[in-house]
Amino acid sequence: AATGPAPHLKRSGGAATVKAMLLEWCRARTRGYQHVDVQNFSGSWGSGLAFCALLHSFFPDAFDYGGLEPGARRHNFALAFATAEERAGCAPLLEVEDMVRLPVPDAKCVYTYVQELYRCLVAKGLVKTKKR
Repeated sequence: AATGPAPHLKRSGGAATVKAMLLEWCRARTRGYQHVDVQNFSGSWGSGLAFCALLHSFFPDAFDYGGLEPGARRHNFALAFATAEERAGCAPLLEVEDMVRLPVPDAKCVYTYVQELYRCLVAKGLVKTKKR
């Protein structure tokens, strides 16, 4: 179980270590959100609610998470990506249409987007990293 501050991504150990740390960070940030169970960078993100939960954990005033439905994928992705762009300054690397077209999102695309979101949140001072 993740406790304490979010893991930082500046450790040595290669891409697999960074990926595992980023996945654990996502798990920790979204723990307790209904309909969200982050286990990977593909199927866990299929409804769009994991993106919404992750953003809501930083910007709880941006939208009412409790009003979201797992079946409203297009709405969930659009809300999450717009919130990420407006509130975190995250580049729109994913398209809503691409996400709803696939039943299971592409893991590399999701991972890349989450990396960018993390980077933007660090730049805004919303995620603390350990200085070496």
